[in-house]
Amino acid sequence: MPRPLGPPAPSPRAPLALISSAVAASALWPSAATAATAAESPGAGGAEFAQIAIATTGATVLTLVLLVLGFGHRSGKVPILGAIGRFAERQSGLPPWAALPSAFAGGSLLVAVFGMYWDIALHIDQGRDAGPLANPAHYFILFGLFGIFSAGWLAIVLPEKGERPGASAIRITKDWYAPLGGVLICACGAFALIGFPLDDVWHRLFGQDVTLWGPTHLMLIGGASMTLIGIAALTVEALRFNAANPSRRPELAYATYMRAIASTGGFMLGLSTFQAEFDFGVPQFRFVLEPVMLMLAAGVGLVAVRIWAGKGAAIGAALFFLLIRGLLALAVGPGLGETTPVMPLYVVEAIVVELVALRVATSKPLPFALWCGLGIGTFGLAAEWGWSHLVAPIPFPETLVGSGVPFGIAAAFSGALVGAWIGARIKEVPHPEDRPLRIGAVVGAIGIAALIAIGLPKPVEPGTSATVQLTDVVAPADTPAAGGRAVQAVVTLSPPKAADEAKWLTVTAWQGDGFVVDHLEKVSQGVYRTTQPIPVHDDWKALIRLHVGRGLAAVPIFLPADAAIKAPETPALAQFSRPFVADHTVLQREQRPAAATITLLAYLVVGGIAFALLVLLVWGLHRLSVTGRKPTGTPHDADGAAEPRVTSTPEATRAASVPI
Repeated sequence: MPRPLGPPAPSPRAPLALISSAVAASALWPSAATAATAAESPGAGGAEFAQIAIATTGATVLTLVLLVLGFGHRSGKVPILGAIGRFAERQSGLPPWAALPSAFAGGSLLVAVFGMYWDIALHIDQGRDAGPLANPAHYFILFGLFGIFSAGWLAIVLPEKGERPGASAIRITKDWYAPLGGVLICACGAFALIGFPLDDVWHRLFGQDVTLWGPTHLMLIGGASMTLIGIAALTVEALRFNAANPSRRPELAYATYMRAIASTGGFMLGLSTFQAEFDFGVPQFRFVLEPVMLMLAAGVGLVAVRIWAGKGAAIGAALFFLLIRGLLALAVGPGLGETTPVMPLYVVEAIVVELVALRVATSKPLPFALWCGLGIGTFGLAAEWGWSHLVAPIPFPETLVGSGVPFGIAAAFSGALVGAWIGARIKEVPHPEDRPLRIGAVVGAIGIAALIAIGLPKPVEPGTSATVQLTDVVAPADTPAAGGRAVQAVVTLSPPKAADEAKWLTVTAWQGDGFVVDHLEKVSQGVYRTTQPIPVHDDWKALIRLHVGRGLAAVPIFLPADAAIKAPETPALAQFSRPFVADHTVLQREQRPAAATITLLAYLVVGGIAFALLVLLVWGLHRLSVTGRKPTGTPHDADGAAEPRVTSTPEATRAASVPI
């Protein structure tokens, strides 16, 4: 887990196993021989064996409970799941296999995202923790992600023997059909949980990758975020199931509408977690990627929900996002006393989508997506730009216009195209087959991949250095720098024009029980000074950060000695000259090199697992749409089994949903 920044890296090294045809989580950490190596670098290269043993025991117990409840329900010997499922059905109007799992998954997601933001703030303010089980935020993430996996498992086992939850259900055994949404939720939860063991292996191989965008950290975030697609699919299956069975009490219209808004607002919440380094003020990647991520989240989420749920849904999803993110910020910042993250706005983008829908019908998703992409990429991007100057620790600068605007517009179009494809496939009444829309979604997906690939490289031009003069000052008691040595700095750059086109030139101090981002004030050509006291004592790490062109560079002012990684102190001398080096070598000094073959293999493993999940999600959404509009006379389903004839009418859907 990210130490010090990003989702936690608790010790659970838990490969999840597929048990009997259903998926159940089994958290299995490394062997004693492998784990014992953690003692060589405590807190910086993997979990200690004692904590691995504790976490393994806990995960094993929880997994056994899941298996007993699930298979006990299938056999009729353990009635508790059936009773709880029927209670959830009475409250929501959805069948038990959708009502209970969707509520459980939603609650688990909130627990996990709270833990993630708290964990990031803890690592920014305090650095590495004493161990994965010593950080309270890790427990919320672990239980939240395990809860997501459990929700998928519940959806898989809750259908009664012989009951088929609609035409899109997956056949497991002769008389056991699992809802497609449950399988997708379970897969997303498994993907996220697999990130824990891989993360621990990653740290043992490469040291700590102190960034939210470490490959295994992205697995944790991505798995949780994609869960919302599974929840949406499960909801659609349940609504179709109710429509096909007139004897069932249908879900109230407002409840269906609110469920769509909450699901898509939650999806945007998940997508926005990728921006967390920018929200907290410690971005470790090029600034151009922030407008890209903002526009992608708006394009995908708001376009999808407007097509799915109808009038006003885009604004509802944006407001739901603001509510939850606002509560998270208040809980982590003022509530727990840690650094408070800012958040995107998305309201203007939502208004744009609603206005486009007044002129372009959502029944024509491709032109709707294109017009939304244009509006989001212009008016929406301008609104987020202005919003950053009101709240962001590092607001969008004028020097970002040349790259940020074209990248942001391209991201808005790409996100809108993908969002339109998703929205058209999660409708209760499926959208007709639309080859141009499918091509548009492929173009959008390629565009997203290209934008990220272009934006990731951050080469540093050699030859830039800084001469720094430090003056000791007394920091006010109510500032982060209070309680030890604090300094003001005058920084002279060489060459003097090195920062003329900078996207940021700051002094960042963190991990000393607080956090400081100070934008340097220009005194004269090439000469800058700090505007507030900078702490340079105890565990604080203080550095000058410069982002020019595509490069991110840094000069350390003060770094404490770190025995865990055998790093000496970099002293805060009264005057010194130091060259700018690659930013990540200072921010992520816990990292260590590895053989090129091992590095390539590690990235291929993580990338292959991620690609497999994306393929599964795309296949699942395609199946959800195709089985909902399958014409009469289709002889076989996707599993190759004979299937009743299905049309898009309730009567035909009912024929496909009767017990087998």
